[in-house]
Formats: sequence, structure tokens, C-alpha cells
Amino acid sequence: MPWNQPGSNGKDPWGSKGGRSSPPDLDEIVKNVQSRLGGLLGGRGGGGSRGSNGQFPAKAALPVILIALLALWAFQSLYQIEQGFAGIELRFGKYSQTTGAGLNWHWWPIEQVISVHVQKVNTVEVGYRTSGRNRQSSTVPREALMLTADENIIDLQLAVQYDIKDPRDLIFFVADDPQEVVRGATESAVREVVGSSPLDFVLTEGRPQVVQETRKLLQTVLDRYQTGVNVIAVEMQDAQPPKEVKPAFDDAVKAREDQVRLTNEAEAYANDIIPRARGRAARAVQEANAYKASVIARAQGEASRFAQVLSEYQKAPAITRERLYLETMEEVLSNSSKLMIDQKGGNNVIYLPLDQLIRQRRADASSAEGSDSGDEGLKADGTADRSRDSRSRIGVRQRRMP
Repeated sequence: MPWNQPGSNGKDPWGSKGGRSSPPDLDEIVKNVQSRLGGLLGGRGGGGSRGSNGQFPAKAALPVILIALLALWAFQSLYQIEQGFAGIELRFGKYSQTTGAGLNWHWWPIEQVISVHVQKVNTVEVGYRTSGRNRQSSTVPREALMLTADENIIDLQLAVQYDIKDPRDLIFFVADDPQEVVRGATESAVREVVGSSPLDFVLTEGRPQVVQETRKLLQTVLDRYQTGVNVIAVEMQDAQPPKEVKPAFDDAVKAREDQVRLTNEAEAYANDIIPRARGRAARAVQEANAYKASVIARAQGEASRFAQVLSEYQKAPAITRERLYLETMEEVLSNSSKLMIDQKGGNNVIYLPLDQLIRQRRADASSAEGSDSGDEGLKADGTADRSRDSRSRIGVRQRRMP
């Protein structure tokens, strides 16, 4: 059945009778709205407490409306900033002030509040991305591959930690995601640092210096553009040559390690042998100095002795000659075990077996067992007492003298 044809009982779907439709009455709509508003403000179906003319008094409703609006405005004007956040108040879009944690007030609706987490430590990955529960990392070649000063390619991965030190600059001067801004600035800074350093320096002992210079340059760039970001730390996760040349580079690194090992062994050997050589040289110098001092002292002693003998010789030449002769003969014959005596004016030669006499005296001394005469007659080495032999020789010489 069409919508415009009358149905049963002469009614169509629009509720009109006889198939004719009429527009709604505007006065009736206004009265219905007034009646409902009066019911909301305390009337009963629009016929509650009314004036003498049957209308709701406007003076009684105005304070209630004002109080409700004031309560709503006060509720919207109060706001709370959580711990670790900072609030930025904007008045007609212009910066007004920065508020801290706690309950604060602003003029709503002409002022707006933006809350910024300033104590959260954010991490930005440059050259790689981690994903999944196992934190598996995948390389981003567009960010990781860089050119060094010696025209070599290096695969570098960094992790940057930062927080917000000025939320006002972050809101007004950073339109993009802060992480993307930090990532782009980090990539630019590390490319500048690596581009001025050779490959070996970046891969070996220069890694701490590269990280330090990158952090310093990154903070300078972020402050120059007023991003409000504070760089906490820059960590180098990995630094290696590209996969295509990695075997050749590993061989070069192994050769360099062998060079360092051999250099250390050579230095250890030098540190061991040089002190020994210096010690032997010092000992030889000291022995030479001691020999020199000994020879000089001996020569000086001989010279002094000769001078003393010369003085005595000048006083008594004959006695001095005899004394020198006796001392010389005593020194010469002290180590001899046989003695030949030639008598003057005769053909007989007297033979004295001193070795047998000494052996006999030694046997007599051992049989005496500690007698004083035996102890005085023999020395510890088994030789006769030189003083007694010298006296006997002097006596023999005196008998020979005319």
C-alpha cells in the first residue's frame, strides 16, 4: 500500500485524517517548551506554583540558574596536574604560565590547559628497532649505514634516552612527534661525528669518544631549535662493518690483535732483560771502581812502605839490608818443604827434610792431645810456626856469618 493512500480507518502513516496533512502549530510548540521548563524548575505539569495570572515567576528561577551556571564554571575552572607532569596554560591560544603538580585554577573557557609528562625517560632507537615480547631487533639500513673519514662504510646502532626539560618549548616549537625529532637530530649528529673519524677509531678505542661527542652535538642541536628536550644518555649498541665485507674485516681485526699481542710480548721481554743488563752493568762498574780503589790503596801503601824503608835505610844501611834479606828469604822459603844449606869453605851440603820434620811435629802434637807446646808449635793448616822457623834460620845465618 502506498504511503500517500489512506489506510484502514482513514489514517495514513503520518497520522493525518482523511488523507490530508497540516503543518504543526508554532504557538503550541512554544507553550510545550515553557511547560516542560517550568516542570524542570519545580512546577507540576506546568501548573505548579504560579502567579496570579497563572505564569511561573521569572525572578525565582533566575538565581537558581545563575548558581547552577556558577557551579558549572567553577567545576570546569579547577584542574589537577599529576605528579611528574607539568601544566601549560593557554589564554586564547597564547602562553600564560606553567603550573606544577597539584590542584590549580584557570579561567575557563577562555583558558586551556595542556598536561606534559616531564619526568618520563623516553628511549629512541636509531639504526634498529625492537619488537615483540622477546625484544628481537631488526636493522634499519637507512639509519644505520654511515660513511667514515677514510671512506669506509660502518653499521652503527644507537639508543638515546631523553626527558622533557621545558614543556613550553616542546608545545610551541615542536609540531611533530618528539621521538621523531630526537631520532632525526641523533642521526644527523652521529653522521657528523663518524664522518670525521676513521673506521678503526670508531670500532676500537674511539667508541667512548664518539658517544660523548654525539651526545654533546645532539644536545646543542636540540637546544638550537628550542625543542625543550634534555638528552640523558647516548649508548652505542653495536658498531660493525657491513655484512658483505665482515669476513675480510674480521681477518684484519685478528691480524691487528696478533700485532698487539706480539708487541706486548716484546715489551714484556724488554722489561725483563733490560733491568738485568742494567744490573750487570752496574755491578761491573762497581767492581771496577772497587778494583780501582784497591789498586790505588795498595800502590799508595807500597809507596808509603817504600818511603818508610828508605828512611830507615838512610839511617842504618847495613842493618836495613840484612833485615830486607831475611824478610825476603823468609817469604820465599815459607812455602818450601826442603832446605839445602851450603857450608862456607867446605864441600858438604846439609839437607834438612822439613816436610818430614813437620809431619813428625804434627804426629807429636796429635799425641800430646792439647798440650800447650804442641799447640804453639803447629798451626791450623799443619805448617810450622813461622816465628820459630825464622828464629832458627836467623841462628843458622848468624853461625854462617864470619
